[in-house]
Amino acid sequence: MSGRVDFYLLGGSDPRARHTFACRLAEKIYLRGLRAVLLTETAEEAKALDQLLWTFSDRSFVPHSLCDVQGADEAPVRLTADAALAPAADVLVNLGGAVAAGTERFARVAEIVDAEPTLRARARERFKAYRDLQFTVETHQIDGAAEP
Repeated sequence: MSGRVDFYLLGGSDPRARHTFACRLAEKIYLRGLRAVLLTETAEEAKALDQLLWTFSDRSFVPHSLCDVQGADEAPVRLTADAALAPAADVLVNLGGAVAAGTERFARVAEIVDAEPTLRARARERFKAYRDLQFTVETHQIDGAAEP
């Protein structure tokens, strides 16, 4: 395996801050001409993130869509709670609690982790799993104003 995983460690434990950071990261990926999949824990979380992508910034537009069936459209940013429906993309932004099935299909993986103790513990397990899969793993401490 030759992929790379970046863990973005947020200082707080507000779930909205985690989602806002995911939107900013998706925007950055899109502006670089890359494709992204945002993988969520639940379908409800994917829908909430879909709404937030429309409103998180007055100055940006991130073309995106929800994946309910495989290959439904070609938006550069796709949201799903089902890793099996995730289309090919350059970057997987994993907001789920486990290493996603098929992670090896992505050259880059981004993990966004807030300070909530249970989420941090699950992230440590994913960190070890990625290292076992021989991904290059980097961690980034993020303060409230930092950009991805």
